[in-house]
Amino acid sequence: MESIVGKEETPFINCEIKDEGMVSIPQGTSIYGLSRQFAHTKQKQILLAKVDGELQDLCLPLLFDCNVAFLDITDSNGFRAYQRSVSFLMIYTVKLLLGKKTRVVINHSINKNFYCDIPGVEIDESLLLRITDKMIELIKSDVPIEKLTLSVSKAIKLSEEWGLYDKVSILRYRRSSTINFYKINDFYNYFYGHMVPSTGYIESFKLTIRQKGFVLQFPSALKDYEIADLPQYNKIGGVLTESSEWAHILKVDTVGALNDVIASGGLNEIMWVSEALHEKKIAYIADTIKQQSRSIVLVAGPSSSGKTTFAQRLCIQLRVNGLKPYAISLDNYFVDRNMTPRDSDGNYDFECIEAIDTKQINADLSGLLEGKTVSIPKYNFIEGRREFSGKNLKLTDDSILVIEGIHGLNEIISGGIPKNKKFKIFISALTQLNIDDHNRIPTTDARLIRRIVRDNRSRGVIAKASIRMWPSVLRGEINNIFPFQEEADVFFNSSLIYEMCVLKHYVEPLLFEINKDEPEYTEAKRLIKFLDYFLSADSENVCQNSILREFIGGSCFHI
Repeated sequence: MESIVGKEETPFINCEIKDEGMVSIPQGTSIYGLSRQFAHTKQKQILLAKVDGELQDLCLPLLFDCNVAFLDITDSNGFRAYQRSVSFLMIYTVKLLLGKKTRVVINHSINKNFYCDIPGVEIDESLLLRITDKMIELIKSDVPIEKLTLSVSKAIKLSEEWGLYDKVSILRYRRSSTINFYKINDFYNYFYGHMVPSTGYIESFKLTIRQKGFVLQFPSALKDYEIADLPQYNKIGGVLTESSEWAHILKVDTVGALNDVIASGGLNEIMWVSEALHEKKIAYIADTIKQQSRSIVLVAGPSSSGKTTFAQRLCIQLRVNGLKPYAISLDNYFVDRNMTPRDSDGNYDFECIEAIDTKQINADLSGLLEGKTVSIPKYNFIEGRREFSGKNLKLTDDSILVIEGIHGLNEIISGGIPKNKKFKIFISALTQLNIDDHNRIPTTDARLIRRIVRDNRSRGVIAKASIRMWPSVLRGEINNIFPFQEEADVFFNSSLIYEMCVLKHYVEPLLFEINKDEPEYTEAKRLIKFLDYFLSADSENVCQNSILREFIGGSCFHI
């Protein structure tokens, strides 16, 4: 009789697959192996997975019973993984063609595409074609993208070998003794977040010349990997260039460089210069408004841009120019909560134009400019209704109205006022600071962190509620705010290069309150990991009129 001693059957585990049901698989099966069973049921390629609320690469072996959700390019985390993977391939390709120590910089995002530069290299159509052709060749070869856990010392040596000196700077502040790097052939690089398993997962991309660099374009998540035409974005391109110049003035363009400043005790000077740059720009805008003899200033921008504080500071500069400004927030014209429209998820849609009583705001603005006395409302966010406290307003010859709100540039708000009487300002927090050359800080992440802190402090909203609402906020901005940004007379960047070091202290405890079994946990953990790159800083020396005070409290303005 044949002995069976020593033979062990492979144990099985149970996986609850979102939208598919329960399956039993051999212990140690990779997420990729599991995903192959369901690829035929998916309209788009699986790029990433969420296992028990944690984002995971497809290479991860599954060892215990778990819940699994497959993510594709239509999911925000799946899209980020796609962006990182294409970026990784592009950087590797440039180094293959131009030399391993060639520096490639991902500067900022333009409508979910990346503006890039190769310092010291003249970029033309011929070079972009060479890079594109080589990337396509590597995609067709389906080269593995491997995830490796390295000691920090080895990661530093590999970074130096490939000219990734920005990585060396930030690795100095690494608390853990190990770090995850990704590898294509013999090229190692660090990316904040997950990757796809191989270059063959990349279905489309495009390189387009812009200014002195180029834009790495990504496909539309909702249009079957189609690459959309790239508009010029002349005005926002100008403010992004200005932001880069500010970072150059401060000599801080990466988190590693900022941490160096904090560690050496130089943060106060960075704070002072950052705030001075803001004040100088605001003074310039006030001078322009005075010169052009405008009657009404409309300030608009996405959520958590600092519109309220900006409007107050602009009013001060207008007073310096001999004008008598009055600031009005469009938030005070929200319809009552029971009248607020809801989005497709059933949440209140505060971003849509229908959430504003446009008839009343038009009547009030027209009345004020006609010299009438108007009663100005105040919105009670706790109760969800508009209130009148007896605040009346009547303009004089030297008066000027400053209206701020997310819909400020929409003509529905001020259609009854002649265009030559209006001055339009678009404000957003366009981060000029990147983690390193290849890992940019998304503007949306910076604004979400601002919003979590502010909503908890001033509106009694817990962090998971702010995170839950955020996708709806972003959809509203795409539909109701960004289409009007190029109509602005001037742009203002409200980002402060030091703000994450201060916000970290306020937002981390709120994020840690979110439990692992809650849907918002994945996003909370991603933000916690992001904040871990920053050394924290005390808010004591943040000036009282800073835009940052709108979120952390302690502002000298009544906001």
